[in-house]
Order: sequence, then C-alpha cells, then structure tokens
Amino acid sequence: MKQLSWFNKVTFVLNIVLTILTIIAYILPFLAPKLFPFLSVLSLFLPMMLILNLLFFFYWAIQLKKQILLSGLMLLLGMTFISKFYKFSGDDYVAAIGDFKVMSYNVRLFNKFEWSDKKTVPVEISDFVKENNPSILCIQEYSAAAGFEHKIFPYEYIFFHKGDKIKTGQAIFSKYPIINKGRITFPDSGNSALFADIVKEKDTIRIYNMHLQSIQISPDVHKISEDINEIDKQKSEVMFKRIGIAFKRQQQQAELIMNHKKDCKYPIIICGDMNNSAFSYVYRQIKGDLNDCFEEAGQGFGKSYDFNYYPARIDYIFADKKYVVKLFQNFPEIVDSDHFPIIATLSEKQ
Repeated sequence: MKQLSWFNKVTFVLNIVLTILTIIAYILPFLAPKLFPFLSVLSLFLPMMLILNLLFFFYWAIQLKKQILLSGLMLLLGMTFISKFYKFSGDDYVAAIGDFKVMSYNVRLFNKFEWSDKKTVPVEISDFVKENNPSILCIQEYSAAAGFEHKIFPYEYIFFHKGDKIKTGQAIFSKYPIINKGRITFPDSGNSALFADIVKEKDTIRIYNMHLQSIQISPDVHKISEDINEIDKQKSEVMFKRIGIAFKRQQQQAELIMNHKKDCKYPIIICGDMNNSAFSYVYRQIKGDLNDCFEEAGQGFGKSYDFNYYPARIDYIFADKKYVVKLFQNFPEIVDSDHFPIIATLSEKQ
C-alpha cells in the first residue's frame, strides 16, 4: 500500500470493498433468504460484480501490481458462476428421431392491457409457436385471448387464478397424452405451479410449469436510477425490504415444489418464470440435480427478460439427467411480451 499512489490506494480500497461483496454473493446461494433477506438482494448483482472484478484485474495487470491477486482470486473462485451468466457456443445441433422440444413462455396476458401498441400479439405468439413446433408448451401469465391458436396441441391443462378484474393463469399444452395433472398452491400469492404427467411413447414424464413471486423491479435501468434519486433513504429501505420479502416468498414456493416432486417416480422437467437469477438460493434449490438446459447447450447470455442494458435470465428449463440437452434457444428478438420465449431440444440418453 505504501508504494501505491494516492489514486491507486483509493482504487485498491474500492477493490477490497468489491471483494467483500463478491464473497458474500458467492455464499448467498447456500443461505436461505428468510435468514438474510436484505443481503439476498446482492445475488442479483453478482454478474456485475464479476465484470468489475475483471476490470480491476486488467487495471492491476497493466501496472504489474501484486494487487492483481485479489481480483484474480475472486475470478478463480467464480468460475463455476460464469457459465450461468454466459455460455460459449457448443456443438452444432443435429436433428435425430426421438428429439422433442419443450418451450416455456411468459406471455404477459397476450398484451391484454395493451402495454404494447401492437394489436396482433396473440396471433404473432401463435405463429411463433407453430413455427417452432414444440412438443410441450408451458405458458405463464396465460389468458383467454382471441388469436392464440392452441388447438394444435391435442392435450392441455389450463388453470385460471381467481381475480376481481381479469382471469389469469398458467397452461401446459402437449402433443402427448396427459394422464395426470394438478396444481401446487402458493399461500398468499396469485402465483402457483402446475404439473402434468405426460406419456411419450412408453415413458411418462412429469412436467412442472412454475411462476414464482415477482420482485417487481422496473425493466428500465434509467427509471430505477430516477426512483433512487427521487426517494429518501427511508423509502429506499422499504423498496429493498419489499425485495427481501419477495425472496422469502420465493423460498417458500420453491420448497413446496421440492416437497411435491420428491416422491415422483418419473423423470422430471421443470419450466417457467422463476423471477430470480441463476445465482440465487431459490435457483439452487429448484435446479437440484437437474440440468440447466442453458448451461448444457445454450450460447451467449441466455437473456429471457426485457431488462434494459442488462441480460437478465430469469426463465428456465431444467431437465432430468436421463435426457441429453441437444439445443437451447432464447429469442430476444421476439418482443411480444416483457419475457422472451425459451426452447430446449431434448433426447433420451442411449
């Protein structure tokens, strides 16, 4: 420290603060949000912390300073997290007999309240589904909308939540027979999870379609910045407390799904909108020993939510290890909702 310039001393102090926050963020996936709800918010910012550590690494490397070791160690410890944030392209997909597609899509009520000026959203979503031809389709924030054609699927399970103004719900559509179905109720929430047992040839697969508690953060980074500047400290604490409460509810909801699936004797695929990052406790609990299809066969950031200037991935498809994940696709160019559709192409291991 004595040999550093005053500017580098300040920089190194900031580097130390970042290191402490990064270590906490590394630990958070192993700590239940109900224990530290306020700290759990840090898990949302882990990708940004990794980027900042990389910048510090290059800053010290250019000057050949030993302080490079601090960020170097953080990046080394974070190697297992990087694949959850960014995935380099893998093998080219080769179609084969027996492959089947699973699609998950939060359709935002098919633009029921006209968030978008587009008047043909249900039709465009319907066309997208037909074009990609999934075998199984899981929809969150479903509503009965003119123009969405779901009769291409012979089998369906649709559940509508009770509401004062509008019926919203979730749906599982399948080209394979559904022999059992039901709903996991989340207490004090308009969210839930559906499940359906689907018979594909001689095998039965349990499909879960989840929609966990929203943390209600604006998708506009500038809006968040303006809100923080305009509200006082007390109101900002209320905002972070609200996020902490949402994380605790997500934990409870994840535990209900985990308890429900532990007695299932079939291979499991879990789809849906988790409303949380891949660096969270909730993600770790729901994924369990399943494969994250993005990590297995995705590429790039896997962005699934329209958050300005930040590649948020909060929608997931988790598949039983019985299946090979041959391809994972996200479609950030499709702007018919605030979420983007995701598709996993699977095949049974030989």
